[in-house]
Parts: sequence; structure tokens; C-alpha cells
Amino acid sequence: MIVVKVLLFSEGKNTFSRSGVGQALNHQVEALGANNVEFTLNPDEDYDIVHINTLGIKSWRVLKKAKKKKKPVIYHTHTTYEDFKGSVKGSNQLAPIIRFWAKKSYNGADYLISPTEYTKNLITEKYLNKEKEIRVISNGVNIEKIKKDEELKKNFLKKHKINKPLIITAGLPFERKGIKDFVKIVERCSDYQFLWFGSSSIKSMLPKKIQKIIENPPKNLIFPGYVEKEELIGAFGAAKLFLFMTYEENEGIVVLEALSAKLPLVVRDIPVYENWLQDGINCFKARNNDEFYKKMVSIVNEKVENINEIIENGYKIAKERDLKKIGAKYKEYYEYILENKNI
Repeated sequence: MIVVKVLLFSEGKNTFSRSGVGQALNHQVEALGANNVEFTLNPDEDYDIVHINTLGIKSWRVLKKAKKKKKPVIYHTHTTYEDFKGSVKGSNQLAPIIRFWAKKSYNGADYLISPTEYTKNLITEKYLNKEKEIRVISNGVNIEKIKKDEELKKNFLKKHKINKPLIITAGLPFERKGIKDFVKIVERCSDYQFLWFGSSSIKSMLPKKIQKIIENPPKNLIFPGYVEKEELIGAFGAAKLFLFMTYEENEGIVVLEALSAKLPLVVRDIPVYENWLQDGINCFKARNNDEFYKKMVSIVNEKVENINEIIENGYKIAKERDLKKIGAKYKEYYEYILENKNI
């Protein structure tokens, strides 16, 4: 057995700690810890292999330094041009720069990890100059931690004074995440309560039209901002369903969390969810606001006969992506790379 020490690197950890990439790093730490894989977050320490999560100057320097030392470099393809558009102010104008850095970084690495087959295919077709090995490894979910808890549910309902059917979602409040469509659904359902969880610290970075939504939401929509996992788990227990209206995603950790909490999941029917999320089997899919509305109302009014079967099938997806299993996949890939490195 090869002894591995991994450098997990993400730049801007404080800035992006509450983003999907920040959560992915936390999951890697947890997954490697569960599999007794030694790791460091400090690029000045010695290591056998580097696993980079972010695009940027510091990440590029870490890559170049590792190359000089003949250490294998893995790049995790969390960020693409496609999912950067429709995020912060000027993101559509900045997206080509993100594409440039993504191409440069992903081509500069020795090996790649993508969270889904969709992202793997996207990277292969649009980002790589030549064929490169890409492993598909989910960002994962802790199924022991993310599960319904009656005490946390009671605390959550009391704190937010919820007395209507509750619909929740989570993610940074970007246009790309479907926030404008979400608000349209909220406005159609005055007899339901909606919550959108996600960091409010980036509000100043958002376009004015999104800032206005957050500052003056419909009466039945609350933006609690970023909350600790315990409060989110309470929300999973209190909610009728998880509504995820994103237009572009590389996986969506919150999707796995909803499945792990056995909460009915309604997602947009987009390519990333083909093949592993199936409408009416382990989730519900919608292509437009009318379909989202109909499926949501059907679930809330308990009109779906096989809802428990769908929920259990969804939970199986989460179990397959439990962090212990994800850590074992990382470990196997690291060992494979060190055995076969040709750098």
C-alpha cells in the first residue's frame, strides 16, 4: 500500500468558504479523514500529490511549483465558463477570462477530477487541447450528519414562526441559480412559505435587479442568508420539498443533501441530471415554471401516490455518494497516480 500525503489547495478560502467550491473542499477534508489519508492545506509543507480546487494566480503558482518538483497535479474541474455566467456583477463579461484560466489550468494539470459525467464531457469537449485522464468522483454528502432531526426541526419552526407549508432551496442567490423564476413561483403561492438559504455577504457583488429581490422579497419569501448546518438540517425536516431551479450546475451539493435528508427533490431538467436523477423514480423534474408549480403543489397536497418510494430511491443516490465512499475513491485515484506517474 502506498503512503500518500495530499496537498488540498483552494485559494480565497475566506471569500469562497460558503460557495460550492468551499463546501467541496470541506467535503474533501472529511472524506480523506474518514479514510486515513494524510493531507495538508499548507502549500509550504511537503506532499506527494497536489489536488487543486480553484482557478487563479495562486493556484497556478502551486501547479507550477509542483511541476518543478515533479509532483503529480490533479485539478478538480469545479469551475466552468458555463456555470460562472449569470452569477456576480459583470460575470457575463468576465466569463471568457474564466474560460481562459480554466483551459490553461486544466490543460496544465496531469490528471483531472470532475463531479459528474456531464462535467467530464463538457471539459473534454470544450476545454482540453489533448486527451487527459478524468475521473468522475462526486463531491459527496455525509449521510450520517445530513438527516432529519425532530429536535432541530422544532427549533427551526419556532425560530422562523413557520405556520404554512414550507418550500426551501439553497445556494448563492445568482440569476443562474434561477432566483427570478423562484420569485415568480413564490408570487403564485401566497399560502406557502419559502426560504432561500445562501450567503448574504456577497450581496454587494450581485447585479442591482438581484439585490432588489433580496432587499424587497415577496411577503412569503425569507432570505436567512448563510446558516450553520444544524439549522439547515432543521429546515430539511420542516420542509415539504426542496425546489432547485438552477439553469447550470456541475453537480449541486445541496441536491445530495436534500436526498440524504429524504426530502422530496424538484430540479430543473438540465443535462447534468441526466442518467442519475430520474423523474418520478428518485426525484421530480421540471422544464418551466408551470411544471415546477404543478409538481410542487402535487407534492404539498400529497397527490403523489408513490412519494415514499421516490424518496427512498433518492436516498439510495445519496448513500452511493456518502463521503466515506468518496474518500475511498480519492485514495484509490491518488495511489493509482503515484504508481503510474510519468511526469
